Amino acid sequence: QAQLVESGGGSVQAGESLRLSCAVTLSNFRTYCMGWFRQAPGKEREGVAAMDRYGTTTYAEAVKGRFTISRDNAKNLLYLQMNNLRPEDTAMYYCAVHGNCYTRQPETFNYWGQGTQVTVSS
Repeated sequence: QAQLVESGGGSVQAGESLRLSCAVTLSNFRTYCMGWFRQAPGKEREGVAAMDRYGTTTYAEAVKGRFTISRDNAKNLLYLQMNNLRPEDTAMYYCAVHGNCYTRQPETFNYWGQGTQVTVSS
């Protein structure tokens, strides 16, 4: 069983930055694919970024060049650095573990956090 706790969300103006963190309680953390997802009201949950055990990353087109996923395997932490935020980035952001890093399909991920809200105003 895994526990994931996100933090770092908040309300910012367009163009500003936020860094999300996800603390993971899970044995062999370093061996799993980790991902960040978001869900805006009335929309489906989408995979924003993911990183596999080798450090290979994948990103949604909408965030490429603005968001960076990273992980600290020694501390069981996952991060999402979000720069140049836009109003359309407004959503609840979730971290998840043990899924398909390359498709980022939410249904393939087994463990989820509760989410942290990101609100970007224009």
